[in-house]
Amino acid sequence: MIRALSLTRSGRGRRKARLLAAALALAGPVAALAGCGGGDAADAPGSAKASGHPTIVSLNPCTDAILAEVTGPGQLLAISNYSHDPESSSMPMEAARRFRAVSGSVEEVARIGPRVVVASAFLDPASEAAFRRLGFELVKVPIASDLRAAREQVRQLARLAGHPERGERLVQRIDAAVARNAPPAGMRQIPALVWESGGLVAGDRTLIVDMMEHTGFTNIAGARGLSQADYLPLEHVLADPPRVVFAVGDPLAEEDRMLHHPALSALTSTRRFLLSRSILWCGGPTIPRALDELAAARRALASPEPLGDWTVSLRP
Repeated sequence: MIRALSLTRSGRGRRKARLLAAALALAGPVAALAGCGGGDAADAPGSAKASGHPTIVSLNPCTDAILAEVTGPGQLLAISNYSHDPESSSMPMEAARRFRAVSGSVEEVARIGPRVVVASAFLDPASEAAFRRLGFELVKVPIASDLRAAREQVRQLARLAGHPERGERLVQRIDAAVARNAPPAGMRQIPALVWESGGLVAGDRTLIVDMMEHTGFTNIAGARGLSQADYLPLEHVLADPPRVVFAVGDPLAEEDRMLHHPALSALTSTRRFLLSRSILWCGGPTIPRALDELAAARRALASPEPLGDWTVSLRP
């Protein structure tokens, strides 16, 4: 195992030797992996190897989507296996499946041998220590708490990849989405609740709430003193209903029964919009889609056309 190698950090040659030793210590043929590659051939003209830009493995589904847009050919060698799961991915499946998926184990990453590993801020200490001991450049990226932080996250990863211009193009798309989805001047913000599986709410100082505020909504969970992932019972929603409930969950899941309770349909002044789970947490290219969904809800409320059933799906 990697921990038994007792490797030290001292220069590029020793680093390569350490990676090779780690790979040889692992089960599984390295040769079979060599042909899998990232989204583009690593040795092709204009590839990461030819350009000198760092090769990267991403272990974070949020950074997967950003790096897929800001890296050059052959740079992004693998992404997290979450991005290959339609239930947890923030990327279109077609885009995600251009890249190899990894579980995130140190052994797996060592076999691939990137220069940089990008992980979430919640990377476990044992894996972090192992990555550093093996000489990888480790970059831990936290969850963006608002649009400002999300823009900076895009720029950080684009600089890391050596393509700041690609990051600026993505930031411009985010800014354009903010502009086209802004509420009319003078509009009174609409009280709304993001209600997730099991009755959990989105708290203030989260990206989704910042996007709600930029599209004309105010978060009633925060106004009621609730924080991120606090529990809001069905009875409280019935007793003091918001104008809008953004329901986030799987209608078929057992824990979602409360989000679809028949008693909610009696709230004649409340409308429920089904919000995609995939837009709830990640920044980067997810942001324009999230802003479009939220603004579509605001426009639906303002439309003279009746909404019909109290539940409205925003999904195409």
